[in-house]
Amino acid sequence: MSDDVTPKKAWELVVDWVEQRILSGEYTVGSHLPAERELAQRVGVSRAAVREAVRTLQASGVVRSSVGAGAAGGTTITGAPHQALTRLLRLHVALANFPTPDVTVVRVALERLSTGLASRRATADDLARMRDLLEAMDDDTLTMAEFNNHDTGLHVAIAEAAGNRLASDLTIAIRESMRLPILSGLAALERWEDARAVLRTQHHAIVDAIAAQDAPQAVACVEEHIRSAYARMTSLHP
Repeated sequence: MSDDVTPKKAWELVVDWVEQRILSGEYTVGSHLPAERELAQRVGVSRAAVREAVRTLQASGVVRSSVGAGAAGGTTITGAPHQALTRLLRLHVALANFPTPDVTVVRVALERLSTGLASRRATADDLARMRDLLEAMDDDTLTMAEFNNHDTGLHVAIAEAAGNRLASDLTIAIRESMRLPILSGLAALERWEDARAVLRTQHHAIVDAIAAQDAPQAVACVEEHIRSAYARMTSLHP
């Protein structure tokens, strides 16, 4: 019986080597990888394979490489999961591997969680950041793209105020991945000014509920906001 398993490439062996040490707890954020020559010897691959593996891990937000000697140089384990998640989700949404309706359902679930947590955990600084973004969006001179950027910023601020890193990173990644599809949907609307007024009202209601620590109201408001916005943007439908 033939073996159909494709042998792993050399750089994949390096990635596996690093992954195993992260999962075992040997490597944590701030840990240094061995120097290129040493790592190549340990894994039994070429230095070129190590370099390719490091580039892959950098793109995934797992490591950071810096030039220099000592603690400031070399390749270190970093913690930027939402950056990698955002990049991957944006590409897959664009390729329709994740249909927009599916992304919206997951987004509702995550933002309900984040908004509920933010209602209980948001600090004065968190609320001030949200209010600043609301004020920015109330400016009638903003372009549609500028408004959308502030809109994204508000959802990110709420997610970060939740105080749950995993929930925040997933929420941020999905909202960021939807930035361009949402902008396309806004551009397709016949009356942008009317839609903008509704979005402003909904944003203020969400932040008011968070500030009042009214989690049920905040959660209800954010779900209505996401679902109604999606329903209006017919261009988002596959």
